[in-house]
Amino acid sequence: MVTGNKTSGIRQCFIFYYQSCLFKAGNLLLGFVKKIRRIIILKEHLLCPHCGREVEKYRNPSPTVDVVIETGGGIVLIRRKNPPYGWALPGGFVNYGETLEMAAIREAKEETSLDIELISQLGAYSDPARDPRMHTISVVFRAKAKGKACPADDAIGIDIFNHDNLPLDLAFDHNRILSDYFEKCS
Repeated sequence: MVTGNKTSGIRQCFIFYYQSCLFKAGNLLLGFVKKIRRIIILKEHLLCPHCGREVEKYRNPSPTVDVVIETGGGIVLIRRKNPPYGWALPGGFVNYGETLEMAAIREAKEETSLDIELISQLGAYSDPARDPRMHTISVVFRAKAKGKACPADDAIGIDIFNHDNLPLDLAFDHNRILSDYFEKCS
């Protein structure tokens, strides 16, 4: 009888342990499902990392830079490899942790192979329709160049232009930027 009770007690302990493990596994699974659900919800809504409440999702314009690179013969324009096609000022998106000035120098080097020295800011351009891909805000710099211009990165061509021979197929709002440049800096 003692052994029967002992076996029965062991069996009871095992069943309790097994049920406890199932309960814990169920809770883990439930927690996992809640996390997956939260990730799916996050695609449509933002949640506060502190309280978990839904917060309003904002759509902000992306910061970009453009550079009017001055050379002895005029200004440098690149022919874009990617849409929107056409001639454009060297420029692009500002990376996280990067200043506007650093982005302008990096983009100029990537697209023209030129080392530039920034002179000043020409202006900021924020028309929501300036870039057909998305709403951007561009800070435009004037710069002087050192080195030999060579197309690179997303530029398939490069040339020097002046006020009298600007190409007709300028991308983005670069017509307006160059008009402002020639008005203010000539």
